[in-house]
Amino acid sequence: MNLTKAAAGLRSTLSKSSIMKGDRAISNTAAAFQLSTRLNGLDKPTVWHEFSPLAVEHNAVNLGQGFPDWDPPAFAIEAMRKSVDPASNRNANQYARSYAHMPLAKVLADDYTERFGRTIDPATEIATAVGCTNALYCALQGIASPGDEVLVLEPAFDIYVAQARMAGATPKFVPLRSAENAATEGDDPKANDFFVLDFDELEAAITEKTKAFILNTPHNPTGKMFNREELTKISEIIERHPHVTVIADEVYEHIVFDIENSPHVSFASMPGMYERTLTLSSSGKTFSATGWKVGWAVGPPHLVHAVTAVQQWVNFSAPTPNQDAIAQCLLMAKEPYEGFDSYYFWVAEEYKRKRGLLCDALKTGGMQPIVPDGGFFIMTDTSNIDLPEKYLEEKTVAMPADPMPRDWALSRWMTKEVGVTAIPPSAFYDKESIHLAKNLLRFAYCKGDDTILEAKKRFKDYFCN
Repeated sequence: MNLTKAAAGLRSTLSKSSIMKGDRAISNTAAAFQLSTRLNGLDKPTVWHEFSPLAVEHNAVNLGQGFPDWDPPAFAIEAMRKSVDPASNRNANQYARSYAHMPLAKVLADDYTERFGRTIDPATEIATAVGCTNALYCALQGIASPGDEVLVLEPAFDIYVAQARMAGATPKFVPLRSAENAATEGDDPKANDFFVLDFDELEAAITEKTKAFILNTPHNPTGKMFNREELTKISEIIERHPHVTVIADEVYEHIVFDIENSPHVSFASMPGMYERTLTLSSSGKTFSATGWKVGWAVGPPHLVHAVTAVQQWVNFSAPTPNQDAIAQCLLMAKEPYEGFDSYYFWVAEEYKRKRGLLCDALKTGGMQPIVPDGGFFIMTDTSNIDLPEKYLEEKTVAMPADPMPRDWALSRWMTKEVGVTAIPPSAFYDKESIHLAKNLLRFAYCKGDDTILEAKKRFKDYFCN
């Protein structure tokens, strides 16, 4: 017998045996592992996991997710180049202070001093974060405790609910309800008047456990902008409940279309509300730079400290070059741009134009847009569309309900049969309120003209032939 071959065979057998034992050990370890209970239900596939791949699979025009499909303006790209270039002497390649990169904090303090009509201290009343999502995470971790409640208006950006639960709090929901005889723009209802908040219902939802109320204006996904009269009523409610902190998400603050009749009003600017409000915003939407992830929180020192006390133990600081570039952008955005008095006026007008393109496309498909005065999205009435019954019988990992909600099934049908993808708004409701989304879909117009026009073509080809 060849001893060399025998030894090699034995080594091979032992090696395979060791691998099999190792695989079993890994398998046993994986079976024994459990995620933190804070993540119960939050580790499952979401609407985003379902519809983006579905759009790719069916070569659909994706009007679902809200990010621009173009690059930031040239002055923003140049600002980033300067931030990382040692020759520019901006000293932005090392850690920033945990609260905020001071050049950005000073620019933000000047902006909000003007907006709020009070002096904002850049050292103690400004915190920056890795996007508004990170700012909100830190805020909720710093404000809410297990057993507390966080009040949310429905439909709500799904991150609000997830982050409240991760903080150990219980989300409570107050839905915006559809109004009859809403004011119109042309033949179409306006989001500001179509989506109505019942203030008695809001106050009734507040309990002794309510720690925070998340107020989003301009509102995602409806495009509603709360006017001064509505914010006054909300502030009166908050005044009667001094244990509640308002977290005001205002990331779409510069993407507003009727400044004279429907201006953006910051809740913190309402009488008596600055000390009760943490205002959140970011640069990603305004400068078409969602990947730069620079967000911020503005408020009284005790509320800003709730953010920074968490951030110092999480990511410590947002990337310094990104913060530094946005500090430059915020200054340059006030200068004349492309024939407009400022970049802010230009970007608002550009989105207003794209809103018009998408409204026209949706009407080609037999749907009625509910016209927003701000933001990236249009909620659309789809009640005129006949949905094949078989789509209501489907189940997916992200939506296992039986029957499937009509809006979810309709979005799947539209992706597969029409070739256009929207987001079903039931993803933004608690299960008790999903019926309110039955005849709605959310479409994004933060897309190139060619993309929107291709969607219109597909609607026309399907519905008009």
